[in-house]
Amino acid sequence: MSLYRDTGVVLRVHKLGEADRIITLLTRRHGKVRAVAKGVRRTTSRFGARLEPFGHVDLQLYTGRTLDVVTQVETVDAFALPIVGDYQRYTAASAIAETADRLTAEEGEPALKLYLLVTGALRALADGTRDASLVLDAFLLRAMAFAGWEPAITECARCGDPGPHRAFNVQAGGSLCGRCRVPGSVHPAPEVLVLLAALLHGDWTVAEDTTFAVRRDASGLVAAHLQWHLERQLRSLPLVERRAREAAMAGTLGSDGVSGDSEVTGAAQGTRGGDVAGSGAGA
Repeated sequence: MSLYRDTGVVLRVHKLGEADRIITLLTRRHGKVRAVAKGVRRTTSRFGARLEPFGHVDLQLYTGRTLDVVTQVETVDAFALPIVGDYQRYTAASAIAETADRLTAEEGEPALKLYLLVTGALRALADGTRDASLVLDAFLLRAMAFAGWEPAITECARCGDPGPHRAFNVQAGGSLCGRCRVPGSVHPAPEVLVLLAALLHGDWTVAEDTTFAVRRDASGLVAAHLQWHLERQLRSLPLVERRAREAAMAGTLGSDGVSGDSEVTGAAQGTRGGDVAGSGAGA
C-alpha cells in the first residue's frame, strides 16, 4: 500500500454504492485526483462534512488499483460555509470548480498555478469583499492564460499591433485591428477592454470602478471565449446570478451586421445568465 499526503480543493462529488462517494480534487502536488471516500454518507462518518464541494482540505490517501482511497482528512479552509449560503457566490464557485475540472483532463499531472488560482478565487468568494462576478471573470481569464488561451486585449490577436482596438472576435483570439477585423466581430465599449485587462492583471481598483453594463458585457466575452476553446458549454455558467436588470448586451456591443459569426454575439449574450436581460438567476 502506497500512502501519500496532499492539500486540495474538492471540485465535485458523486455517490458510489450505498454509503461511499467519489471525490474529485485539485491538489497542490498531484494535480487532479479522483478518490473514494468510504462511508462518508453515513451519519457516523468522521469526515463526511469536510469532503463537500469547495472544501479546502489536507488529506491522506493510499493508491488503489483504479481509484485512490481517502484515509484521513483535515480542514484547511472552510470556504464552503459562507459560499453555499449565498446564491450568487455559490453559482460563481460552481463555475470555478467546473472550469478547473475541465482544464485538468489528465489525472496526476501537477497543476500548481491552477490550484493556486482556484484557492485564491474561492477565498475571495468566501470573504465576500469583492463582487462575485468580478472574481469569477478574473479567475476565468487567468485560467485561460494558464491553458494557453489568453485572449488578446491590448493588442491585435493576429498582427500584434498595439491597441486598444474596436473589434473583438472570439474565434480569432480576441481584439482585432482595422486591417485584421473579420465579419461578425463585436464592438465592445472601450471600458469593457479596460475591465478585461484589469481583471487579468489584478487591478481591482480599476475593476471595481465600473458599471454593471460594462461588467455584463465583459462577462459575456469571457464566457464566450472560454467555451469556444473548451468546445462545449459549461453547465454552471448560465446559472451565475446577475444582481442587476438592464438592457440586453447586443445594444451596447454592436456588431458588423454580418450573420456569418452570429454565434460569437450569441455566445456573448447567452453564456452568462441565460438571455442576460432575463431573470437574475439566468436559465
